[in-house]
Amino acid sequence: MANSRDRRVAKELQDIQADREKSGVYAMPVDGVDLKHLKGTIAGPPDTPYAGGTFIIDIQIPDNYPFKSPTMRFDTKIWHPNVSSQTGAICLDTLGTGWSPVQTIKTALLSIRMLLEVPNPKDPQDAEVATMLMNTAERFARVAQEWAIKHAGAPNQQLDLSKYKSLEDATASPDIDRYKGYNKDLVDRFVNMGFDVEKVVDAFLFVGIERNHGQDYELEEAYMGDITARLLGEN
Repeated sequence: MANSRDRRVAKELQDIQADREKSGVYAMPVDGVDLKHLKGTIAGPPDTPYAGGTFIIDIQIPDNYPFKSPTMRFDTKIWHPNVSSQTGAICLDTLGTGWSPVQTIKTALLSIRMLLEVPNPKDPQDAEVATMLMNTAERFARVAQEWAIKHAGAPNQQLDLSKYKSLEDATASPDIDRYKGYNKDLVDRFVNMGFDVEKVVDAFLFVGIERNHGQDYELEEAYMGDITARLLGEN
């Protein structure tokens, strides 16, 4: 008779199967039976160096799951600051202190997929990759794509390097830490209204504004109101 852990994992795998096309992630038992050892797949997100690649994730389910997170690592070699280029180990709060029993194998895989879209070089697993991303972002993007082509079967297609160029420019700025990854022009629209950079960034974080890879973009009107209210101390 299946225990509660196995029943939950089986149900989660059914949900993953049903949503496979939409979510871009998948998982199944390595041998088709053992629910403690799975293999997951993540489709490389579009508009990233990993686009079009398929990345294999090794998943070990602990006995006290879901009260303890699954252990996940990349089987597919990948060039990413939060993944070891040698061992595939992943640096992600969701798989450690940030785990809670309401999360699932699917949400963990989706968090890893999001990490491919938004790397965090300031909390690296691979210092060499993180340094490259912060200092020569365009070179990082090219190397990451080369690895995705070689190891994950990604197509050899033209890569938009503009966002990495803007990231290099931002990293070169002495004020980069003040902007916390947000585009300077985006923040300065509120700074020009008389607010401090730190207060604007705090308001962005409070409201949940996307960093958009450090690129500028137009905020929705509702967000503008929420940010302004935060700056004026109304929420």
